[in-house]
Amino acid sequence: QVQLVESGGGLVQAGGSLRLSCAASGRTLSRYSMGWFRQAPGEEREFVATISSSGSSTKYGDSVKGRFTISRDNAKSTVYLQMMSLNPEDTAVYYCTAGGTWAVTTTTGWPYWGQGTQVTVSS
Repeated sequence: QVQLVESGGGLVQAGGSLRLSCAASGRTLSRYSMGWFRQAPGEEREFVATISSSGSSTKYGDSVKGRFTISRDNAKSTVYLQMMSLNPEDTAVYYCTAGGTWAVTTTTGWPYWGQGTQVTVSS
């Protein structure tokens, strides 16, 4: 079993930046691919980014490509999401996930989830 705890969300103005963190516990993080999804009110959960267990492979959703960067520190059992050039459409609850295959962009492929952290971008 893997426990995931997100942090770093908050309120930011359009054009600003935030860095989300996801701390994992319970099993060795380095064994798992990790990812981020997000969900806005009334919307389905949307793929944001994934990273392979070693960190050598990453994948991004079209809406965040070029603005967001996923990274990981296996020694700290933590995965990060650096978000730049934020806009109001990025407002959502951001969820950390683990245990899937890094190329999978659907929620059903990921067994472990955090509770989420709210990101709000004001215009």
